[in-house]
Amino acid sequence: QLQLVESGGGLVQPGGSLTLACTVSGFSLDSPRGPTIGWFRLAPGKEHEGVSCISNSEDSAWYSDAVKGRFDISRDSATNTVFLQMNNLKPEDTGDYSCAAAPPGLECARAPYSYWGQGTQVTVSS
Repeated sequence: QLQLVESGGGLVQPGGSLTLACTVSGFSLDSPRGPTIGWFRLAPGKEHEGVSCISNSEDSAWYSDAVKGRFDISRDSATNTVFLQMNNLKPEDTGDYSCAAAPPGLECARAPYSYWGQGTQVTVSS
């Protein structure tokens, strides 16, 4: 059974940085059939939105316009973890961040995510 666990959230001042981790168990990210991983966030009063994703082959990554140039997604095979490095954080980045898994082989921004982690809270405030 595929499971995802997020970590790394917290309180940070505007302009600061945080790194979120999504540790995957039940399937190797390095496997040819390994999952595509996406990061999503939900903020009060806003719709659930995709933030970034990385394909199984790691040959493509996607970022929303809201975070492009500030966030960086990467994978670590040794720990089977996908990281989301968040720089120059803004108050509007506040929200509950979740990672999710989708079958490989599809453009990650359009993939059907069906396995979800429990989420980690990010608060950007002075």
